[in-house]
Amino acid sequence: MDLSTQLTVRPAEPAKDETAGDPPLSGCSLPVRAARVLDANWTGASTVPSRSLYPHQWSWDSAFIAIGLRHVSPLRAQTELETLLAAQWADGRVPHIVFNPSVPLDAYFPSPDFWRSSTAGRAAGAPRTVQTSGIVQPPVHALAAWLVHRADPGLSRARGFLARVYPRLAAWHRYLLHRRDLGGAGLVSVVHPWEQGMDNSPCWDAPLARITPAPARSFRRADLAHGSPEDRPTDLDYGRYVRLAADYRDAGYRDGTGGRHGDGTGGRHGGARNRGGGGEFAVEDPAFNALLIASEHALARIAEELGASGTARHARAERLTEVLAERLWDPAAAMFLCRDLHADGPIRERSVSGLVPLLLPGLPREVVDALVRTLCGPHFGLGGRTRLVPSYDLLGEAFDPHRYWRGPAWFNTSWLLERGLRVHGERERADALRAAVLQLAEATGFAEYVDPYTGEACGATGFGWTAALALDLHHELHKDLPKGTREGVSEAATGTFDRSEEGGDRA
Repeated sequence: MDLSTQLTVRPAEPAKDETAGDPPLSGCSLPVRAARVLDANWTGASTVPSRSLYPHQWSWDSAFIAIGLRHVSPLRAQTELETLLAAQWADGRVPHIVFNPSVPLDAYFPSPDFWRSSTAGRAAGAPRTVQTSGIVQPPVHALAAWLVHRADPGLSRARGFLARVYPRLAAWHRYLLHRRDLGGAGLVSVVHPWEQGMDNSPCWDAPLARITPAPARSFRRADLAHGSPEDRPTDLDYGRYVRLAADYRDAGYRDGTGGRHGDGTGGRHGGARNRGGGGEFAVEDPAFNALLIASEHALARIAEELGASGTARHARAERLTEVLAERLWDPAAAMFLCRDLHADGPIRERSVSGLVPLLLPGLPREVVDALVRTLCGPHFGLGGRTRLVPSYDLLGEAFDPHRYWRGPAWFNTSWLLERGLRVHGERERADALRAAVLQLAEATGFAEYVDPYTGEACGATGFGWTAALALDLHHELHKDLPKGTREGVSEAATGTFDRSEEGGDRA
């Protein structure tokens, strides 16, 4: 049966990106409203994070979006990941932006004519038929692919989904483990703050201070037209971002060789001996590496599903977990810290990035207990002072509850920490965090991020990964309900989509 006939839904409006403070949509259940956001942001092959502010395909956004889409359209979730991976470079990197050629150049900066991927990236194997950026984002993709497969294994097998994405995901991990081991210890380094995803975290202040900014007249910021300037990165920081990206581009997007060891874990205590393509910025980040480890476990499961052995990948993930704990764990801070390879030491700022490794099953119990205490203690205040997990230390000098990644709470990091709490048996805390994510996502119209104290919407609303991850947590909350109730939730949301393009899909 065409499930769209079971729910009367207006066609998605093409470019509805609400600003913070607009009243949320009303009159529908959370899954229906979330599905409408994803449908409105769908371009035909992928989902934009936000129609006006982020009008292209973003790498880790698409991974999170696929995780939510799987509950209402496994086919569209598979397509989301396939579209992203089709833009992969020959060296294995998955670019952080895949540009939509129908979007005007001045709609977003840096635009394709800044990155010049097809020319500057030719030696690294950039695709010729699509324009991309030249940097990367956190590798959530194998985890997303595994979860998407699990949503409808029959459809996945019929389409050969895992068989087609596995070689690309393996090449992506190989690129990171071999080309980005700039410190020689086995961990992946980021060479630009945008790669880590938490763009202007205070963790980057000290490394960025070494960078001579590009002149303000050399670029035009499109982001300031869509949000409050005082909530966005400063012009000085943006000038440094531009300088780093331009230097990397002008070097042909070349990376250092780092510690090339067969298992991708390098030497345990290597120093910053090879900074390679990192220029003046090369940082080992706990969240980036934790997501790679989680995805390596997922890639092992994908290999097993395809009839191969996943033993070596599970073992690699376990070894990387050990390296992460040895190299980035700080007992005094009771959390993981970033490591600046140029200064060859830890960056002593408490960011939500240092809590994300909680999602790894192989962490020592004493590390898990310390992370939970830090999460719920005065620095992050979960369950007490804050409604969602702030992106930065509440007691830090740079804390600002509204400025991008310098204090506001983001839904994707709370989703990761909810998952981590549940992995380690912290069920009550996980349930409370899930309830807070669902309540605030709905109340804010699926805001980009929120004030961690008040839950006030910040940035854009109708934001892709907020809607998708709310769908995922809603599904997890209701999956143990009686069968009829469970189907009703799924069908209501699925009915939002135009089923004419969803042949072979399931509710």
